[in-house]
Amino acid sequence: MQTQAVIRHISRWLADYAVRAGAKGFVVGISGGVDSAVVSALCAHSGLDVLCVVLPIRQQADQLQRANEHIADLQRRFINVRSQTLDLTPTFEQFEHSVADTVAANKNLAMANTRSRLRMAVLYYYGQINGLLVAGTGNKVEDFGVGFFTKYGDGGVDLSPIGDLLKTQVYTLAEALAVLPAIRQAAPTDGLWDEERTDERQMGASYPELEWAMAQSEAGRHAEEFAGREREVFEIYQRLHRATLHKIQPIPVCKIPGELFDEKEK
Repeated sequence: MQTQAVIRHISRWLADYAVRAGAKGFVVGISGGVDSAVVSALCAHSGLDVLCVVLPIRQQADQLQRANEHIADLQRRFINVRSQTLDLTPTFEQFEHSVADTVAANKNLAMANTRSRLRMAVLYYYGQINGLLVAGTGNKVEDFGVGFFTKYGDGGVDLSPIGDLLKTQVYTLAEALAVLPAIRQAAPTDGLWDEERTDERQMGASYPELEWAMAQSEAGRHAEEFAGREREVFEIYQRLHRATLHKIQPIPVCKIPGELFDEKEK
């Protein structure tokens, strides 16, 4: 990958898109992870206004520290970057209290996704009052491979700067963009749980493994062609991909046959 050329391409694409949309720049949710760090740095390189927003909800201290250190580093290097922090813990806990009597096997996952959806609503609030677009932080394997994002949460964005880059390529850009080593070295996590849950622990495979499986699947390979760990990873990828197609594909629209619009009832 021609790293510097890719950085220039994405930065120009961001600027061109914002100008066409009549927006002043971008708002980015900063998690302390590599994806949001890379996206915010690319937005900063666009030369347009960048609002970095930190939205902790009972957040792990190390995640919050990395997020704040990244923003401070960006602000030292770019005059077009500003920041906003809003603790959503009280809002989330009020919602949690409101549904406390709900009993469901998948309630914990639903509550984790609620965190993401609360953050999405706040990002759009800050985007709208400042004339900014919400920049997504999903990469290719997350968004189009295993659907590792929350529908209408971190998946609710205006544009996706790194949606055509694999996770390993995002790390390559992170180094070229001088993203802090602590962020590049941290284990990827979605930060949606009270305890630390890495992406690999949740999915059962690392990003390099999933990227391999994604390539094999796109090449038309089948699980029976592999053995051992390769087969296990391939089956994990296939299972996650099938289960999240409702997030990856466009919203289904019920098409009405033309003759049913006739005024006469048949």
